[in-house]
Amino acid sequence: MRIEPYGENGIRILFGDRIDVDILQQVKTYYSFLKSLDLHGIVEIIPSFVTCLVIFDPRVTSYETLLPAIEKGDGWIPELAPPALYEIPVMYGGEYGPDLEFVCEYCGLTEDEVIELHTASVYSVFAVGFLPGFPYLGPLDRRLFTPRLETARLKVPEGSVGIAQLQTGVYPFESPSGWRIIGKTERTLFDYRRRPHSLLKLGDLVKFVRQ
Repeated sequence: MRIEPYGENGIRILFGDRIDVDILQQVKTYYSFLKSLDLHGIVEIIPSFVTCLVIFDPRVTSYETLLPAIEKGDGWIPELAPPALYEIPVMYGGEYGPDLEFVCEYCGLTEDEVIELHTASVYSVFAVGFLPGFPYLGPLDRRLFTPRLETARLKVPEGSVGIAQLQTGVYPFESPSGWRIIGKTERTLFDYRRRPHSLLKLGDLVKFVRQ
């Protein structure tokens, strides 16, 4: 674990340099610890793939003031609730998955094999961002490793399911996208009328189901 300043009003805690479920567990644990501190002057705590980012109000506190409390979390073991598991039905290929054919050609697999591999894994939510409620899911089976588009599309439909390198994800809204779109779901991932707004959170589990 490494703690360092991040700009003028941030503290970054790093736990590794790769997408890994063990590192994700460390991030989730430390995020829980940081939330429990309820430190004065903290504006936001943002967990991600290998980091927790603490944003503070420099008019109220400072890096030097917060550091001793933050360092105490090393080795802290909280009681974390087990991750929630969500099944997300997906319509693959055709008009719903315009890049499925490319993925098949690039990976040397049939359409059914790609779908079977994509639905066989249980994915962890490594981060939520880019769009409200957009889950970065992984790790993707290495046999499905596919590069991003050279030029991103200006928009893909809400519910589009994409893959890129060793990640997969679902677009909660119509959006630009550089990922390879292989399917579409009708499941709502973000709704401002409910709480929490986002269906998925850091550490949750996702299983795709062929529809």
